[in-house]
Order: sequence, then C-alpha cells, then structure tokens
Amino acid sequence: MSEQDGAASEGGSRKAWHRLGRAGRPRPTKANVLATVLALGLGFAIAAQVHQTSIEGLEDLREDELIRILDTVDQDGNRLAEEIQTLQLSRDRLKSTTTSLTEAQQAAQQRLDSLAIMAGTVPAKGPGIVLTIRDPENGVTAPLLLDTLQELRDAGAEAVEINNVRVVANTYFTDDEGGIAISGKAVTAPYVVTAIGDGSTLASAMEIPGGVTESVRTAKGEAGVETKEEVTVSALQTVSEPQYARPVPSPTTS
Repeated sequence: MSEQDGAASEGGSRKAWHRLGRAGRPRPTKANVLATVLALGLGFAIAAQVHQTSIEGLEDLREDELIRILDTVDQDGNRLAEEIQTLQLSRDRLKSTTTSLTEAQQAAQQRLDSLAIMAGTVPAKGPGIVLTIRDPENGVTAPLLLDTLQELRDAGAEAVEINNVRVVANTYFTDDEGGIAISGKAVTAPYVVTAIGDGSTLASAMEIPGGVTESVRTAKGEAGVETKEEVTVSALQTVSEPQYARPVPSPTTS
C-alpha cells in the first residue's frame, strides 16, 4: 500500500469516528429535555420518600411520649448491663481455682432455680404488674394476646401467667370457635395477665403509642395496668421430655 493510499484510509477512519460521535451526542430536543426533567423529578421523589420513611412513627409523637420511650430504652439498657455484670462475676467466680465446693453448689442451685422459673415448673413472686383486659365486644384475638406477651418479654418480664395459665417458651395462642385458647386451654375475658419484672418498665411498655392498650381500645375493649411491689405467678407448667431433641455433648465430656 502506497503512502497516499494509507493517508486516504486514515482520513476516512477519522471521518467515520467523527460522524459516529455526532450521532451519539445528546441533542437538546423536546423529548430529551422532558426525559431529563422526569428523571430529576423521580430522583427527588425517591429521596423524599426515603427520608419520610426514616422518620415515620416518631415525628407525630408528643414530647412526653418520646421521653417515655427514651426512658424505657435507658431502663432496658441498664437492666441488660446489670445482667451482663452479674453473669461475668459468676463466670469469674466459677473459673477461679479458689472456688470452694459450696460456692459451686450455690451457683449451680441458683442456675437451677432460674431455669425452673423460665420453664414454669415452680411458682415465682416479685415486683411486677397486673394487666386486666376487658372485652365486652369480643374483639380481642389470640394474636393480640401474643403481641401483649411479646411486649412484656421485650420489657424484661421474667415470669408471666394469663388466666391461671403459665406462659413459657413453647406456649401458643389460637382462636377457636369458643374463643381464645392458650396452649389448648380455653380462656375467657376478662384476661388477667400477671407479669414479674420492673413494674414501671412493664407498665410503660403496655402504654406506648400503638401498643397493647391502644390495640385493645381499637378492639372496643378496655385495658387497665396496676403496678405492684409484689405479685405471684403460681400457675405451673408440666414439662414433657423431648421426643427428638437431645443435648449435644460438650468437647470436655465426649
């Protein structure tokens, strides 16, 4: 190929790339301007919706309601910090080589007592609340009682009974033809919920906006909370042996 032919080919290639660049360059047509405006509007709407969603649920609350929620969070944090400190002290005491057999037995008994309360095999007493739910219109449902239990657990309730039925980890709620059943046992209104824990924290948890008392009112019922220095959870739960589950041996005992 001669030099003239090469120069001509190179010039043709530049012209082709130039035409291609002009074809791909955005043109300020009405359609392009409209598409740009729509894209900017959509982006602004998405950003506004994300911001609105992030603050929804708090902006409409009154100052006293926000303060009460903040107090509940602080109390939960303090309670968990104390529990962590107690468990760490127990761990350190048991790991110490100077721990006596008596101390080890006492720690084991304390742990056994705690597990018995959690399993519902022994009565329990302590500070807490009595929540009474009246349901003249039969609007209270099993899910509402389940939500009540969950709110109490989140607030630190350590033992709960509802209408003389002990509530434990495997307790379940169902709506039957005759009303509500707790673990297969029928219960009727008024529903009396006795819970052991920090009374002020439990009471606040029942009265937060959108919580239990408001849900009961929506169901055309009434909910009253009494904070007491001592309540008793006397209903017991029968523990059945697991049919399939077995403990996994620890490395030290295998």
